[in-house]
Amino acid sequence: MARAAIPGRLTWQLGQVLELIDEAPRCKSIVLDVSDWRGHRAGQHVDVRLTAQDGYQAQRSYSIASAPEDPELVLTVQRLEDGEVSPYLVDVLRPGDDLELRGPIGGYFVWEQALDGPLQLVAGGSGVVPFRAMLRHWTAGRRESAARLLYSSRSLREVIYRGELTRLAHGGGVDVLLALTREWPDGWEGHRGRIDRGLLERAAWPPEHRPLVYVCGPSSFVETVAQALVDVGHEPSRVRTERFGPTGA
Repeated sequence: MARAAIPGRLTWQLGQVLELIDEAPRCKSIVLDVSDWRGHRAGQHVDVRLTAQDGYQAQRSYSIASAPEDPELVLTVQRLEDGEVSPYLVDVLRPGDDLELRGPIGGYFVWEQALDGPLQLVAGGSGVVPFRAMLRHWTAGRRESAARLLYSSRSLREVIYRGELTRLAHGGGVDVLLALTREWPDGWEGHRGRIDRGLLERAAWPPEHRPLVYVCGPSSFVETVAQALVDVGHEPSRVRTERFGPTGA
């Protein structure tokens, strides 16, 4: 997931690319070794800066996909065809390369073990990236609160972290529901269509359980889901949103 970068006083540092992992069409995870990394919270992001030979710089922000407990920092990037940064990260970057980054950034859209209530995650497309960090953090902890994920994708092959989500759903203790909006395989028994009010009422934690809800994805998706959650009775103060739109990433 990419966002417009937020200026700050953090120091730029180098991370060495250890591995590139194909997650879905047009989408790769970048495993990094950052020697001076001081840790992060699940849900935060980093700025990434590229510098051309002529000195031109382009900068974008990407969610951290790794949990605080993971040994390496992981970013997951989906290529935008007209982007400045994401095509390089997905198609050109190789193991051994250095990547300039700054962070971690963000304090609102984070989840920690100490927070009360069931954990409800609602993702659209690459909005699932920070939720991987949250679910890994949840798995590594006490699991005192149950966790659910509703994830909207255009097709099954475009589901990011498909293998990991399947493992979490079958033996990992996480309720995972996929909503496919454009294509679905023969015999698909999951939800067909977008995440709407009806699906939220059937599959999300009900308001009386007072879940802490995180919604992440394209701006229109986030706005629609957040409003539907409030309409069915969820407390606005317990619905946290992170949105992104066309940024030239």
